[in-house]
Amino acid sequence: MLETLIQALNKIDTFKYTGKGSLYAWISRIAINMALNQIKRHRWRMVPLDFRSQDNLPEPTEEEVAEIPKEKLREWIAELPIMRRTVFNLYCIDGYSHQEIGKMLGISERGSTSTLAKARKELKDKIQRYLKEQDR
Repeated sequence: MLETLIQALNKIDTFKYTGKGSLYAWISRIAINMALNQIKRHRWRMVPLDFRSQDNLPEPTEEEVAEIPKEKLREWIAELPIMRRTVFNLYCIDGYSHQEIGKMLGISERGSTSTLAKARKELKDKIQRYLKEQDR
């Protein structure tokens, strides 16, 4: 966060005001780019993708998901390995396509799709466990 602010202040002369929200969008883009660069620098520390994983878990219903506190969901997303969390956030929250994510992270479109599937499976596992614990 602090690095983003420092970078924004160093590059403030490149900012062009185009209307309400333009500063927010500009700083957000700086933060995303810095995070992606950090991931690229530390890629060698990441676990290789396993394309053989199968997801046989049923999708949680909307009612089941509504029972889960938002703080729990945020906690589970934060616990995802960094590459899965990044792809999940870029796809589900920021709305990027797998092609765009692949270009940003230096992975294939299929790699992005696979990584998202693994993140979703991990989150579904946690949701299922949580729901079972609540039924006790």
